[in-house]
Amino acid sequence: MKVDLREQPISVVQNYLQHAIAPRPICFASTLNKNGEVNLSPFSFFNLFSSNPPVIIFSPARRVRNNTTKHTLENILEVPEVVINIADYDMVQQVSLASCEYPAGVNEFEKAGFTPLESSLVKPPRVKESKINLECRVFEVKHLGDKGGAGNLIFAEVLMMHIDECILDEKQMIDQTKIQHIARLGGNWYCKVDKSNLFEVEKPNVLLGIGIDALPHSIRNSKILTGNHLGKLGNVHEFPKIDPSFEDEALKQIFQYYASNPEDMDKELHCLAAKLLDEGKVSAAWQVLLAVG
Repeated sequence: MKVDLREQPISVVQNYLQHAIAPRPICFASTLNKNGEVNLSPFSFFNLFSSNPPVIIFSPARRVRNNTTKHTLENILEVPEVVINIADYDMVQQVSLASCEYPAGVNEFEKAGFTPLESSLVKPPRVKESKINLECRVFEVKHLGDKGGAGNLIFAEVLMMHIDECILDEKQMIDQTKIQHIARLGGNWYCKVDKSNLFEVEKPNVLLGIGIDALPHSIRNSKILTGNHLGKLGNVHEFPKIDPSFEDEALKQIFQYYASNPEDMDKELHCLAAKLLDEGKVSAAWQVLLAVG
């Protein structure tokens, strides 16, 4: 199916994009207007864009329904400061409640049951219930259009972080497994990041990986190994050599039972290699695959 976004109503464009570009982290932004009135609202058009200087960008887009602007944007144009409170699963229902379009002057801290805390460097308050608060100075607002759905990019430099000690590890760094991050998908859908769905992908090191294109034809075109399996094999920085000392009981059994049927043997060896790769045993998987040749 092809969808030419230029020919679709904005509501349809928004629906397709928000379902496709996901999950999106949530910026739970607290701001003040020039009269000192507080606003608290979530935005999922948000991410980190620089570490030096530390800059985040989020976008309170114009409403598709009636082309009005969000109070967060209006506040930032008056007082260019914001606290980004990182939302987690423990507060997701309250965060959703704060997204209601209350009239100007209504305090979403009170409506959604959050506790305001004084910030160190900026005027807007922090959310006590959030385990990470980012105090930010807004240095640019870029308007992307004047029609409904148009974004307004808020460029903000992070000046100060507040981190709950309950999510720190023994080195006083944030432990990813202790944060139940939430993120937005399309429609009413959210997702939760926890230990049950976290996994690690080893980053390529400073030495270049040999690449999938360097894998032998029999491995690269395997009917068993997936693209993820091949990616792990191609991430070694030099082509492995056969290790005479390598021993594996399953490998011995494959040679014993399939010695007279090379085609089935290759299949079983690839299945064993796939199992080892799923367990993170890349070196062992290579030894099994080298046995094929």
